[in-house]
Amino acid sequence: MPSVSVEPIYLPDVENNPQPSRYLDLIRTCQSAGRETWNIWYLFAFRPEMTQHLARFTQEVMREPSPLDPGLRELIAAYTSYVNQCEFCTQAHVAVAAELLGGEDLVWSALRNLEGSSLRAEEKALLRFAGKVTSDLPAITEADVKSLRAIGWSDEAIFYTITVCALFNFYNRWITASGVHAVSKEGHRTHGKVLAQKGYDPGLRQQHLQDTLQTK
Repeated sequence: MPSVSVEPIYLPDVENNPQPSRYLDLIRTCQSAGRETWNIWYLFAFRPEMTQHLARFTQEVMREPSPLDPGLRELIAAYTSYVNQCEFCTQAHVAVAAELLGGEDLVWSALRNLEGSSLRAEEKALLRFAGKVTSDLPAITEADVKSLRAIGWSDEAIFYTITVCALFNFYNRWITASGVHAVSKEGHRTHGKVLAQKGYDPGLRQQHLQDTLQTK
């Protein structure tokens, strides 16, 4: 079965030289099954001795115990990506957040009209803060943190908000400047379900993909 065509990234020497890794396994599995390949996997597969640390860090930040539940962390990731106009990360993390929070309408409403969304006031404040960190960093002062603390967020919760926001400011730039393109909406929804269920461990995602293909 031929693989689904995905627009190449801007770095052919990176895309054409994936090294043995879980990410190369994901690429080959999708290609052999005729599925869309997320070409962010080529960035991870190019230097796996480096990017394995990034993958582990992402798993820790996004899925390990935190005062912020995984759905809210994914919403912060999607909101940061939306502010940065990173289409791939926005679509990808809207899909994951929708799985964890109960639907795309809620997620898109928060991105497009935060103040008019149905999020709790405290959650809106966290996203507003993440947006300011992303788009107006020099204006951040201790007063911004104190205002979050005053409405009930702990320093640990604020730490996680900053860390998720910072991580996705990195990802947005890494991905956009490398030419990683969004896939189809259905492709993002499919992978969003996997990320929601399995997190960011590439081995678990590979096993889930193989199990899914075997049941079809």
